[in-house]
Formats: sequence, structure tokens, C-alpha cells
Amino acid sequence: MSDALRKAVGGVLDWPIPHAASAVVLADGTVASAGEQEREFRLASVTKPVVAYAVLIAVEEGALDWDDPAGPEGATVRHLAAHTSGVSFEEGKTQAKPGARRIYSNRGFELLGDAVAAGAGMPFADYLHEAVLAPLGMSATRLDGSPAADMTSTCADMTRFAAELQAPTLVSAVTLEEATSVAFPDLAGVLPGFGRQSPNDWGLGFEIRNGKSPHWTGAHSSPRTYGHFGQSGTFLWVDPVAGAACVVLTDRDFGPWAIEAWPPFTDRVLAAL
Repeated sequence: MSDALRKAVGGVLDWPIPHAASAVVLADGTVASAGEQEREFRLASVTKPVVAYAVLIAVEEGALDWDDPAGPEGATVRHLAAHTSGVSFEEGKTQAKPGARRIYSNRGFELLGDAVAAGAGMPFADYLHEAVLAPLGMSATRLDGSPAADMTSTCADMTRFAAELQAPTLVSAVTLEEATSVAFPDLAGVLPGFGRQSPNDWGLGFEIRNGKSPHWTGAHSSPRTYGHFGQSGTFLWVDPVAGAACVVLTDRDFGPWAIEAWPPFTDRVLAAL
């Protein structure tokens, strides 16, 4: 572990925020961290990748299928996971035909949780705990509300999840590869906080960087980078080309400070690898 990487990871401690924690996990499992690793933070929409992982497990277990009907008429589990069901952000109104537009939707992820719960025969929060959190040792992580945004966790726990994404043990590598590849390609849409992107590529629960600009990852992040950020000032990315994943949790809501701080931070991390 280089001093340059330790310094880069510690850059979050200079941000204008009350509390922060960061970690970089290399493909070999090596971890560099800074800040309050055991402090609990609201994940906001960084909840979604963890929830998506539970969906992958449910599909592999046969509790549901990607092509099962879910959401508005004509939509499937796959549409919900890829934000192409046509469901609006919060209200659940149908704004487009399934597969026609990329409409980022919290309501869509709530419907996704409902589909898993129905297929598994238990409340979604219980399934999430049994399928993902307990096996990964994420004992400080809990879902108290919406599967779209109501998870609380620590950097230490999210580091375990980031390691799982680089060397999956709960799903097959083939399943994770599908989830982190573009689903319904060439669709335009709005990336919250960063405006309209064309295309606005997503996998199944994971945002995919590709050529998006502006973006919350770095200018030197590979197109294959995937992950998510949250309005609570949090993000998680995995860059398969760099062989690294990064978790950053803060308690200052997303805003101009994050747009200014996050991409240079990621570029410094990548340069230090």
C-alpha cells in the first residue's frame, strides 16, 4: 500500500463537512481507509446497489425472474432495475412506455423490493438481511424504510460490500457481469445532479459511467466504472480496469461542494494506484 494512496484516500478529511469516512479496496482485498470507519451514515441512494445485489441473489435462487411482470403494464423486473419502467421518480405515475426512456425512479426501486418480497415470501428488509447483510458481515447496516434510499451503514460495512463486488461470493461472476453491463442501451435521460445525458447508461441497479460528462466520478475513471451516489453526500464506485473500488460517506448533503470535490478526489485515488 503506497503512501500516495493513503494520502489520496485521506483527502476527504480536508472537505468542508462535519464528518467523513473513506476507503479504497483493491482487487486483492487490500484496504486503505481514512476517517470514522464505524460511524453510521445515511446512504441515501447508495442504498440502491445493495438492494440490487439482493435482487441478483433472488434471481439466482429462482424467487423471481428478470422477465417477470412488475410495475406498470408491460414492465418487468428488469425494467425496474434499469430505470426503464416508465415510472416517475416519486409519485409512481407512468411517464413513458417500458423500455422507451431512462427515468430515474425511487418508486421503481420500491416496486422492485415488493417483487422480491412477493417472490421470497418475506418482507424485503428481512430478505436483504438474510441474503446480503448477514453473509457479508455487514452487522451495522440496516434498512429502515424505502429500498430506494433508507439504508444506514458504516464505511467498514460498505468496504465489505465493495470487496464483494470485486470478487463475488454470493452471486456468480456471470450474474454480476450482466448487472454491471448496459441494460437497454442508447436511452437518454437525466442523471440527478448532473443533467441530461445521452446516452444515460445503467445496468441492473448500477449506474455505468461510459462517456458521461459531467459526472461524479473522475475524468480518468474508465468507461466500465459503475456504482452510485447519494443525496446524503455518499458514493460508491468500482473501476474494474483500475482494479479498485472506493467508498465515501459523509454527513453533508450533496450540492455544489460535492460536484467540485468528488471528481478530483477520484482522479487522485486512481493516480495513486
